[in-house]
Amino acid sequence: MNRPIAYTVTCTLIGLLSIPTMAQNPAPKPAQALLASRNDIGGNRVALAKDFPDDQYAFKPLPTQRSFGDRLLHVAGSNGSIHPAIGSGADSNPDPKLWIGTWATSPQPFLPGSVQSFRNQTLRLIVHISAGGTKVRIRISNTFGDQPLLIGGAHIARRASAADIDPTSDRALMFHRHSSTKVPARSMVVSDPVDLDVPALSDLAISLFLPKATQAMSSHLLALQTSYVSPDTGNSTAEVKFPVAKTIQSWPFLTGVDVAASPRGVSIVAFGSSLTDGDGSTLDSNRRWPDVLAERLQQSADRKAEVGVLNQGIIGNRLLNDSPQQAGSPFGAALGQAGLARFERDVLAQAGVRYVIVGLGINDIAFPGSLTPLTESVSAESMISGYRQLIARAHQKGIRVIGTTNPPFENSFLAAPAVTFYTPEKESVRQKVNAWMRSSAEFDAVVDFDKVLRDPSHPTRLLANYDSGDHLHPNNAGCTAEGNAIPLALFEGH
Repeated sequence: MNRPIAYTVTCTLIGLLSIPTMAQNPAPKPAQALLASRNDIGGNRVALAKDFPDDQYAFKPLPTQRSFGDRLLHVAGSNGSIHPAIGSGADSNPDPKLWIGTWATSPQPFLPGSVQSFRNQTLRLIVHISAGGTKVRIRISNTFGDQPLLIGGAHIARRASAADIDPTSDRALMFHRHSSTKVPARSMVVSDPVDLDVPALSDLAISLFLPKATQAMSSHLLALQTSYVSPDTGNSTAEVKFPVAKTIQSWPFLTGVDVAASPRGVSIVAFGSSLTDGDGSTLDSNRRWPDVLAERLQQSADRKAEVGVLNQGIIGNRLLNDSPQQAGSPFGAALGQAGLARFERDVLAQAGVRYVIVGLGINDIAFPGSLTPLTESVSAESMISGYRQLIARAHQKGIRVIGTTNPPFENSFLAAPAVTFYTPEKESVRQKVNAWMRSSAEFDAVVDFDKVLRDPSHPTRLLANYDSGDHLHPNNAGCTAEGNAIPLALFEGH
């Protein structure tokens, strides 16, 4: 493969997660910002920005008890009420519609030695949405930042081409009726809603002005989407013809776009690793398997389906362990918190979520002895226990859980650092876990990605026509096959 080193380092893995009692390498829990919706565990408190007169832009972190996983900052809406930044389809909302996610991505810490920096510049971030709507809001994350994040201005518009926008669609975004917002460390904010007609399966341009020197401590590394950065000439958020100083293929700070929907609206979260994130698919093509699923849902309803598909995949993510941070690891914390640890933030807290498709596990099996010590080897029993915890937590919120079997990985490799993953012992664990998934009936449904992707004549290998080149990640054709394998009947009624 001829991928650049930085791209290869960030793009060649898959994943699983963990809770504090299971994580063998738990990351220190950051000081949390605050406040839970009525469905959250732990009885956290909510506070208004007006309670802190020294800062007109955002909430201050409060010393409050935390439930499992990260707590996200709540912001006051334009009517002065408190709107949960997120929710399981039960967000407090003054109008009869509810919010559903139409696009999302998981925040990650930066790769060691490669943090992006901006000053007096505007980011124009391009996203491809799933469900359409006529009212939108965005989410900005400072989840892994250790300093407040100042957003000097923000706009949203329909993209025309490249970095340019349709001028009739340009809307300024406000935050508690202010054009600027300060996001405290370890927190996130949600913008006030704005009226904007956004067609299903269209591209949006979200522009964020960063007036002060700012490091992208929270970003999504594998965007597989070209976005744009202006010169250091000030606020360009409203520019129709965007001045481009450079392009990037990550999503700094932006983690979600929601649309208002009828009470029938729902979100589906694709929760996984690099296989979900789209590693192996083509840049700017929107051929990740969640994109394919979103297309099918919209086509089946003449592009009127109020069903959002949210991609919460992270390269290298694992179910039972955080990003490997032992001495010599090139990844630091960039491969994310264990799936069990980020499940609340990236799944349960998403707007309108009613389904989650779980695609974590192969990295837990593949990494030990390759990228992580053999002491992190997992058994089928420990992985099954992890899946059961996800299922139980989702069911508590009324969310259906769809499992996906772990794909074949014989001869799989990573170019930088140069490692191989497969052993017969690891294959035995994969087979046992997949057999449990197929036979236990503990998931609400199971989609057999292993069967979809494997070579029938050599079932421990990826089918050559679906191989992106590293014998692990599917190419566009493989991602399409995965997206087509998910029965739309699982989501009937929506």
